[in-house]
Amino acid sequence: MSYLTIEALEVGYGEVSIIDGLNLQLAQGKITALIGPNGCGKSTLLKTIARIIEPRAGRVCLQQQNVHEMDSRALARQMALLPQAPVTPEGVSVRELVGYGRAPWISRWGQLSEADHQIVTEALTETHLLSLADSPVTDLSGGQRQRAWIAMILAQQTELVLLDEPTTWLDIAHQVELLTLLRKLNEVGKTVVVVLHDLNQACRYCDDLVVLRDGQLQAHGRPEAVFTQDLIHNVFDLSAQIDVDPVSGTPICVPL
Repeated sequence: MSYLTIEALEVGYGEVSIIDGLNLQLAQGKITALIGPNGCGKSTLLKTIARIIEPRAGRVCLQQQNVHEMDSRALARQMALLPQAPVTPEGVSVRELVGYGRAPWISRWGQLSEADHQIVTEALTETHLLSLADSPVTDLSGGQRQRAWIAMILAQQTELVLLDEPTTWLDIAHQVELLTLLRKLNEVGKTVVVVLHDLNQACRYCDDLVVLRDGQLQAHGRPEAVFTQDLIHNVFDLSAQIDVDPVSGTPICVPL
């Protein structure tokens, strides 16, 4: 049984079609990278899965339930989204931001319980932010701020985590730190779907690749199986050599 199923999906903006008749099945317990050239539909697909965008046709099913028909609160207990450019509220501390992740689990006017506070503390500890818990989020560096948002997702305690270009604007050290954290999330049972631009990072840190071009599925599978010279040429219009990463043993793209 597929964990996340996309059937005959059609999505667009106005008269412009972005995704046209996409069929895709994603397995539970894996990190899947959505890759492809700019404008191919990666972020649009992620937003449709997260129910931010309503499809023109087709459906997205999470464990056989149509996400666009699910109760919002029930969905928020199963799926968490980190958008490409999350807006940081003014004057909010790191601990308060992480606490927002508990919203789906408390009553509309309720307060965080002792158990909720413990979950928040554990999320801060896991992301190495406990010493900054009382600092304003706006005072953090870019890498620290991304970790704070990841901590909020950890506190939400969903099985499915969606991330839209989480490494954008981060330096290489913070990119590696963030991707390593995603791997740790996966190791504790979370299914992760992430939009990435860096092809080599996608191959190194992700179990599966979903390759899109012009809203169409070009390939889906393990990096070792689908990441080829022909794929790079056909999807990215780039001549490249595919070598083996000497550290991870995964494919690595070297432009010619």
